[in-house]
Amino acid sequence: MKRPSKSEYAAYYHTYVETVPEGDIIKIMKKQCDQIKKSLGKVSKKNSLHRYSPDKWSVREVVGHMIDTERVFAYRTLRFARNDENDLPGFDENEYIRQSNYSEVNLKELVEEFCALRNSTLIMFKNFPEEFTLRTGRANGNRFTVRAMAYIMCGHVNHHLHMLKERYGIK
Repeated sequence: MKRPSKSEYAAYYHTYVETVPEGDIIKIMKKQCDQIKKSLGKVSKKNSLHRYSPDKWSVREVVGHMIDTERVFAYRTLRFARNDENDLPGFDENEYIRQSNYSEVNLKELVEEFCALRNSTLIMFKNFPEEFTLRTGRANGNRFTVRAMAYIMCGHVNHHLHMLKERYGIK
């Protein structure tokens, strides 16, 4: 799957797409589960509830946000691949976290859930013929290609892995 051009997604997502290295996007996305397991596998229960500021998400909530986003973006991708022309609504990630119970779920289970979702997403992408990757759909009033969604999803995880390292001290 080729890297999308900037015209294939909303400008807001460029910061995510630019974090994705050159190479096979499927392999890169698959490696992210290993990175997440390695980074979060040794985080204590206490540290998994850590917030670097009172108004910021805990480590568990960051992983929960990655789960929510993976689900929403995979659904969008499926709709786009099926040539669904309905404009899909956005979601308020802060409200999703407020309405969740991620702080009560064991971090290891959250990591397992993310990786299970990611594996499902990867199977979906692998089974799309190349011509599907150029199909488009709309979300939040913006047009995206299927292949752009893969890069956005990968870049989104890169962004949060970076934030976990920089702001939470998780390596």
